[in-house]
Amino acid sequence: MVLVDTTLWSLALRRRRSQLSPEEQVLLEAWAALVKAGRACLIGPIRQEVLSGIRREEQFQAIREQLGAFRYLDILPLDYDEAASFFNRCRAAGIAGTPVDMLLCAVAHRCCVPIFTTDEDFPRYAQHLPLRLYRAAADKDEDAV
Repeated sequence: MVLVDTTLWSLALRRRRSQLSPEEQVLLEAWAALVKAGRACLIGPIRQEVLSGIRREEQFQAIREQLGAFRYLDILPLDYDEAASFFNRCRAAGIAGTPVDMLLCAVAHRCCVPIFTTDEDFPRYAQHLPLRLYRAAADKDEDAV
């Protein structure tokens, strides 16, 4: 399994293919491969972020339905404690993380899954947290750093 962050879901479900850069197309292909293999998953707060800001009701409903087809990792009470601990650890290192990012890191850590994101904060988090990141161009047998 790979925990896919908001940035990739938005790229895949909210952007027109014709608007994508070559780098974004590579990311989209990697996302599609994860989806096809049944390895893409998410958490509720990511679903909320992806659905937030959609202006047209029909687009909102379509994306809502699409997201319902994926596996969701459960968020446990201990994940919130771990997220706060991760936040404090990053803050002590001079890195400001968001509550949702830290929750994503906590759930990924507990579930032993890498995170697939384009958010440039995550490599910084990974320097201080027990975090694995999924690389789009990685060999199929070795998908995380």
